[in-house]
Amino acid sequence: MKLVIVESPTKSHTIASYLGKDYEVVATKGHIRDLAKEGRGGLGVDVYHDFKPKYVVTNFSSVNELVKKSKDASEIILATDPDREGEAIAWHVTQVLKINPLTTKRMEFHEITRSSITEAIKNPRTIDLNLVSSQETRRIIDRIIGFDLSALLQRRIKQKSAGRVQSATLKLVCDHENKIKEFVPEEYWTYLIKLNIDNEIISVPLYQINGEKYHIANETEANQIKARNGDSVFVKTIKTSTRRIESKPPFTTSTLQQEAFNVYRFSTKQTSSLAQKLFEGVKIGGELVGLITYIRTDSTALSDTYVARAKNYIVETYGDEYFSGKKSAKKEFLSQGAHEAIRPTSNHRTPESVKQYLLALGSDGEKLYKLYKLIYNRALASLMSAKKESVTTIIFGADNLTFKLEVPVLTFDGYTILSREKQEKTLNISSLHEGDKMPIAEIVCEKKFTEPPERYSEAKLVKLMEEKGIGRPSTYSSTINHLYHHRYLEQEKGILRPTEEGMKNAFILNKYFPNLVNAKYTAELEAELDEIQEGKENRSSILHKFYDAFIEQYNSVKEKMYKDNDQETGELCPLCGKPLVIKKSTKGTFIGCSNYPKCKYHSTDNYEKVGENCPRCGQPLVYRYDKNNKKFISCSAYPNCSYSRNIYQTPTPILYRSRKCPKCGGDLLLKKGKYGSYLECSNFAKCGFRERYKKSSRK
Repeated sequence: MKLVIVESPTKSHTIASYLGKDYEVVATKGHIRDLAKEGRGGLGVDVYHDFKPKYVVTNFSSVNELVKKSKDASEIILATDPDREGEAIAWHVTQVLKINPLTTKRMEFHEITRSSITEAIKNPRTIDLNLVSSQETRRIIDRIIGFDLSALLQRRIKQKSAGRVQSATLKLVCDHENKIKEFVPEEYWTYLIKLNIDNEIISVPLYQINGEKYHIANETEANQIKARNGDSVFVKTIKTSTRRIESKPPFTTSTLQQEAFNVYRFSTKQTSSLAQKLFEGVKIGGELVGLITYIRTDSTALSDTYVARAKNYIVETYGDEYFSGKKSAKKEFLSQGAHEAIRPTSNHRTPESVKQYLLALGSDGEKLYKLYKLIYNRALASLMSAKKESVTTIIFGADNLTFKLEVPVLTFDGYTILSREKQEKTLNISSLHEGDKMPIAEIVCEKKFTEPPERYSEAKLVKLMEEKGIGRPSTYSSTINHLYHHRYLEQEKGILRPTEEGMKNAFILNKYFPNLVNAKYTAELEAELDEIQEGKENRSSILHKFYDAFIEQYNSVKEKMYKDNDQETGELCPLCGKPLVIKKSTKGTFIGCSNYPKCKYHSTDNYEKVGENCPRCGQPLVYRYDKNNKKFISCSAYPNCSYSRNIYQTPTPILYRSRKCPKCGGDLLLKKGKYGSYLECSNFAKCGFRERYKKSSRK
């Protein structure tokens, strides 16, 4: 029996169905070893002897299973994911099984289909030690930064965490938040005229004044332009041109996360989880099959095999004129470990043909279908012809004021045939001719103010991380969720804002370690890790270069960094009379004695108060965190009182005038809760009356 070792149990079932009875497929269930937490600073790395790491087993159940099954195996084949982390897991497997990494077969595939697995098992390679070295270097650097900086922050300002990628990402959000806070609105005016064209009132914006770009700063300038305008304009020019709108390249990890958020408001974590399920395998017509290729990639390249299959499908389905071929790719294949863009594994598995199987998978079925449709259409569209439009541009003029109207007419739908976009009614301009005089139906001049920059969404942050070289495709989602976990970021419907703790963390790190939170520095370090992967650099030189500079800066800063004193509450300790202060722990904030450890008094109310009382029972409201570390407002009397609300939500109960409380005769309030609307007595704390709201409640 040959033993094939993969990462996830789901993937093991799919691959086992292809390989047959001569193979047994078992999963490591992720990483099986990690750096120990011992030695200097608990780093698990001997910084004095060429950064020798000490590894410990972290997943004993998986290791025990691997050891047991390997004893009876005639051959061991490693089939972990084709990236740094996957290569490292494969290497760690060789260490715990005590087999030679230079001779053990390493099976690589980028899609889980019968043909791909069959081809991969026939053409194994061995472990890429450069890739392993790159991952180990990254892990050591992250451990040093994370442990040393986090310990310093905890001692000085009671902050939980710092890290190479997370701190640079947090600084991006905090810098943007500062721009929003510092923004000063400026007045400006918009100007347009309304004309009757083809029996429709059409708005035509002002284009130029005296042949130049314009800016209307105030009402006086607006009125001056209005006075020049008169009550009519002339058709100055009518020109027609052709416009091509090319399709976008196929998805990378980053662009998939962005598009899934923009279209469906999927979080980065949700998109990653759904895409992993599509990659690992879904039962279609009785057979387990991976529907998409490997999901962690920053390449937009497509294999020649896929392009050839896609060409046949496009030509057969839509016609020769709809196929255009490959466009330039952002990254071409490397000599080893290269990835394609994210694409479907089969063109004939259209979204509609697999929809019933995806919907049968339960609560995530609809989301899986939506994500698969995005991926399928994007990959196919990238090989299809451009959308073409005939655009007629009409320039209207009056006293050196020019107004521009563009009227597009679709001439060839191209790749948009996939989405079957509804074509809007086209304006009929055949009655217009150069020199025609057009009466103005209305002049619209409006005062407006410039808006502050919008807060980042998860999608926008991922895009920035990619553009600035912070992290890699496999870390975008985990980095953002790490910031949520430590309560440095909050999100409301996917829109991010830094917490007070997050702003403080970014400010302190930027003050004392400006290079470590600098996006450029983080990107340069990522590039050096890539050079190790490609065999152009070695781990030793990169680690020494990093550590020598880091430890010198760390030693100079650790005595300079100010200590953040606890904030006094204004009350005295009931045990010793010393001031009570707000303290912080890994579980949140609480009130304790400033004379700790001599006095160990702490309040039983370990939650930060909102400053409002519960509208149901009158007890103080406090801030709590849910299982995803998302902040919300709750009653301090929980579980006796279950009142809660979103931190951005203001309670707005409506006075219900149709009847009074049947118990005490008080006013009834119409409120909205998690399970719908309900009626509640305004004197609820004493009366206790509440009932579900129905239309029959009026009677």
